Amino acid sequence: MNKVNWKETLKCWLFGLIYIPMIFWLKPRIITISNQGGVLMVPFTRRTKNHVNSMFFGPFATGADVLGGALMLHLLGSKVKHYPFVYKNFYGDFLKRATSDVYYECKDGQKIADAIALTKKTGERQNIELNIVATTPKTMGDEPVANFKLTLSLKYKNKHSTVN
Repeated sequence: MNKVNWKETLKCWLFGLIYIPMIFWLKPRIITISNQGGVLMVPFTRRTKNHVNSMFFGPFATGADVLGGALMLHLLGSKVKHYPFVYKNFYGDFLKRATSDVYYECKDGQKIADAIALTKKTGERQNIELNIVATTPKTMGDEPVANFKLTLSLKYKNKHSTVN
């Protein structure tokens, strides 16, 4: 399908191996990542299938989680230690059964970049709603199989402040 960005994918897997083993175990692949957004693929394998031969809920939701986090890490670069972030909420609308590799796309990179700048300027916590669309190009083309809304929450932390 699409060519994998192996450099970014390996960084994602290493992050998973060290901090979140589920990410490493699922082996998601970053297709593209930029300041504008990104595309990530979670392979449809024995590890991700459920009893009705579609993507199991856990890996399905994890793909959206990983893409949002990968975008945040990409935009922060080496400054990640100054911007602790978490998800404040997660909403998933599952439209169709995913029966092949699932591709997640988010075009909210600029919203994240703006929030990073604003929290550094004001010192206030920022919440950004990310919109992520999941498709299965092999079986459903460009038709969405799920829509996700995740609220990413971050705050600038320098050596003289504490995180709330």
